Amino acid sequence: MDYRKKIRLGDVLINSGIITEEQLQKGLQLQKGSGRKLGETLVDEGITTEENIVKALSDQLHLDTVDLQNAIISEEVHDLIPVNVLKKYKIFPFAYSMESANILRVAMADPMDMVAMDDINIITNLQVEPVVATTRSIMLALDKYYGQAEVDSALEEYAREKEILSEEQADIYNEDVNNSPIVQLVKNMIDQAVRQRASDIHIEPMERQVRIRYRIDGALYEKANYNIRLLPAIAARIKIIGGMDISEKRKPQDGRITQIVDRSEFDIRVSILPTVYGEKVVMRLTSKNALTKEKSQLGLKPADMKKFDHILQNPHGILLVTGPTGSGKSTTLYTALSELNKEDVNIITVEDPVEANIDGINQVQVNNKANLTFASALRSILRQDPDIIMIGEIRDQETASIAVQASITGHLVVSTLHTNSAASTITRLEDMGIEPYLIADSTVGVIAQRLVRRLCPSCKKAKKADADALELLSQPKDADITIYEPCGCPQCDGTGFKGRIGVYEIMEVTQPLKNIISKNGNAEEIKEKALEEGMHTLRMSATEYVLDGITSLEEMIKVSFDL
Repeated sequence: MDYRKKIRLGDVLINSGIITEEQLQKGLQLQKGSGRKLGETLVDEGITTEENIVKALSDQLHLDTVDLQNAIISEEVHDLIPVNVLKKYKIFPFAYSMESANILRVAMADPMDMVAMDDINIITNLQVEPVVATTRSIMLALDKYYGQAEVDSALEEYAREKEILSEEQADIYNEDVNNSPIVQLVKNMIDQAVRQRASDIHIEPMERQVRIRYRIDGALYEKANYNIRLLPAIAARIKIIGGMDISEKRKPQDGRITQIVDRSEFDIRVSILPTVYGEKVVMRLTSKNALTKEKSQLGLKPADMKKFDHILQNPHGILLVTGPTGSGKSTTLYTALSELNKEDVNIITVEDPVEANIDGINQVQVNNKANLTFASALRSILRQDPDIIMIGEIRDQETASIAVQASITGHLVVSTLHTNSAASTITRLEDMGIEPYLIADSTVGVIAQRLVRRLCPSCKKAKKADADALELLSQPKDADITIYEPCGCPQCDGTGFKGRIGVYEIMEVTQPLKNIISKNGNAEEIKEKALEEGMHTLRMSATEYVLDGITSLEEMIKVSFDL
């Protein structure tokens, strides 16, 4: 077969028109000394995607492709190859037939890896037929089919070791949590959560068991249950890697972990809280590069994008992004900063904590112990000749008033507030004690936002909108409208949803709005004027997504229940 010939991946990608010669040279340069393969380097650096590489390999080498999330895996391939070999080469055997001349079909991210094929040939004594798949698809399949078995065997080993020890020794052993099974369990838990796109991991003690839940696209899903006896060891392991006090079990603690999963660095914030059955642990996962998205990836409609760009062009003033926790405010702020990050501007941020590091931006982390609060940091920042200041959150009157003063004296200030809508943000600043004329003078724009879950495109179900649905969507009673509902398939892990998209309400503060604000207008008056000027409320934006079949009616109601 022609894939046994030595073909280089770079040539395959250039022949397919996926990358240019210049991009290949850049990739090779970046690959030097990094220990990564060329394909991994090109994906990590954003030059191309895993899907593009799979398509190119398939076309050029005339190989089949497979999506393991939808494939039916035959039972007899399960125990043919040890899982450590599969992980080492990032491969997954998925079909095997005795009739077809002992051929084993193997999903490979790199179908030109002869060493892997020879190894499998020796282990199984079968002829290997490579099929191309993305690395993510292979790792997810390995987690799904082998992950739990690995964890279970590690836990059995841990339990066996504890049984051998006397009571007294077991306590000492409990302190020495660097033992391999628990280390493996915690590492696997984080790896699996990342691959399943989870934002948080909850480790919850109950009377007889420890429940593990992942928050995926904003909803919690139960993933595993362990014996309650494992909790002290799991908590102690997390405390060690999170830099917390391992002996303190009665007080809440916070920590941070950095872990590399599939070559991406993840920043994990850990919170430990004592409950009646033991310590509950929540880990929030953030990819170092997930916050800095391209502006086009935010999900802004063309009209909203125009307004967003226009607001960012202001040389000074305050831009506020508002919404509840987990509504994507930080992502919008970081995207705006990356957009403004040019050589000729000085950008300084003050955050609690710094969520992502951006080259070329000076980031300050609040430290209350050292008396470095938002307000005190801001005072110092104003002496640092800044052009743009980002404040993680306006929490009190002092911070709000410095932000207003900074914007009036010629700086662009971007920050977040916890309010429900764009109009109520203005009245919140008034409640904080800022004079209405100062708010009118300084505010250039307010973006209220939420996140809704996208329906899985592979399995969403169409249905005709009934009278109640039409009323909620503000449509005529006799309208013939098709809306979609979640269903659930292997692609979306049975949830019916895959990924999330931003819903925005962008209020540009124009002169007529400034007049209403300075005359102490209430939220209703501000909203009416903004609507007159073409603002789309969160409800209107979410309704559009329902009508376009991007999200469900339930998701729309969730984000705009009170609006």
